[in-house]
Amino acid sequence: MSIPKEPRQLMINLMYLVLTALLALNVSAEVMNAFNTLDAGNKSTIKIVDGQLTSSVTALNNLLKDDSKAKYRPILPAIEQIRNKVTEFNTYVDELRDLLVDETGDKSGKVDAGDFKEGHDGDLLYLRGKKNKDVTTNLLVDKGRGDELKQKIESTRTELIQVYTDLLRRNKDTFELSDKEIDDKVNNVATNMPFKVDDETWKTSDKTSWADFKFRQMPLAAVLPLMSQMQADLKSSEANMVNDMIGLAGGKSIVFDKFFPVVQADRSYVVGGEAIKAKISVGTYSSSLDPANVQIFVGGSPLKINDDGTADYNITGSGSGQKKVPLRVVVKNPLTGKETSGDGEFVYEVGSRSVAVSADKMNVFYIGVDNPLTVSASGVSSNDVNVSFTGVSGRGSGSKWTVTADRPGEATIRVSANGTSLGSFPFRVKRIPDPIARLSNKSDGQMGTGEFKAQGGVGAFLDNFDFEATCVVAGFNLVYVPKREDAIPIQNAGARYTDAARRVVNQAKPGDIYYFENVRAKCPGDEATRKINSMVFKIQ
Repeated sequence: MSIPKEPRQLMINLMYLVLTALLALNVSAEVMNAFNTLDAGNKSTIKIVDGQLTSSVTALNNLLKDDSKAKYRPILPAIEQIRNKVTEFNTYVDELRDLLVDETGDKSGKVDAGDFKEGHDGDLLYLRGKKNKDVTTNLLVDKGRGDELKQKIESTRTELIQVYTDLLRRNKDTFELSDKEIDDKVNNVATNMPFKVDDETWKTSDKTSWADFKFRQMPLAAVLPLMSQMQADLKSSEANMVNDMIGLAGGKSIVFDKFFPVVQADRSYVVGGEAIKAKISVGTYSSSLDPANVQIFVGGSPLKINDDGTADYNITGSGSGQKKVPLRVVVKNPLTGKETSGDGEFVYEVGSRSVAVSADKMNVFYIGVDNPLTVSASGVSSNDVNVSFTGVSGRGSGSKWTVTADRPGEATIRVSANGTSLGSFPFRVKRIPDPIARLSNKSDGQMGTGEFKAQGGVGAFLDNFDFEATCVVAGFNLVYVPKREDAIPIQNAGARYTDAARRVVNQAKPGDIYYFENVRAKCPGDEATRKINSMVFKIQ
């Protein structure tokens, strides 16, 4: 595409570039705040579970000081191994988070004040690059850090299960466990371990890898809660495994302290009509907690508890804006019968589908040429987009279309997806602009005798027109005015000089004047010729 020389057309093209950029950045502040709330909630969950876990390990240390419990002391180094591996993974994720924050901030090599900016309240600091999608995509997808994170999750999970398995097998006689009981315990821990990689869902999408599915074009504000959710899942897995080990020594495998609802949703942002699938559980839940002692309420209504102590809850997005769902859990201590409850809420955002339809080269469709068209709809796969045309014809699929027109006037492009209308867009339909008649590279003025006689006829040129189109001259009137003599008119059919026109052209001498009048041209899509500019040349 050539750079237009006309200021107005240059301005139009720049406006389309700005519009495209704005559409790409069209993520509301409410959505960003919802992501921040999710991240903060995950961190709060980790802190609470870690506090309970530390108390449980301290209690185990005190229990094993009794010599009668000496045979269970091998549990302690195994717990230490597990906690060290959890710390190692969390350190890795924290460093990756810091790298993303810094690369989307001031790029100073560390997380500092330059990576944040002051909020509207003049107090709170917000991530400077919270909407940045380029850095997250580049680092986590293109440069492989996401694949590295996946491998880290898989290896950490394998190592944790291996530590637990080795403890049971090395001490099977001490713990009075059969091989089958050991296998059942290991399988139970592995099955109920929330810390894992879903390596199947992405294969049903158009993405090329788990990292591509998770992180491509995800803003920093959305990536951070994804990472803290991984850490929260790991902390929950650590608690389950450690509590099970504590149970081997006859200690309390469940410590009832403070309970809160935890929501694991497949998404936190939907457009109207789409569904959120969520799993709700108790924040301090372990595999030894009997589901019969758990109650979960959403908006005051009880949910059916699954065998693993969780409950399924589906939400269909409606309206628009931020939505809050109140949650409540009640857990009964099977030993004392005492019930402990906790409250929370699930925050999600319902947005509206947005769609943009733009002619790739100008803001109109032109008759007689192929007009490239791009259709983009946020929140909708390009494969689900349907486009219909009124006043013009179109061919193509997904986001790329070609429009052809045969008459001037108005045209309408209508876009829908999955049976839902996304909008209609009006366009103007115009003829190709008038070409410019020229001899050589001149449309009037003075011309030397030799140059003038060397021309074979009149050409029609489309200046600053970005389409592949050629106009031809259909004919013109040539008037030869010799110096101090009478004018000689000639009618010329076609672009090239006829014999009569060639004779008077060959007579050119300094001081003579040639008039090219009633120049008519025909362009692609024209049913009839059109009159274009006249030319006057004085021979030097």
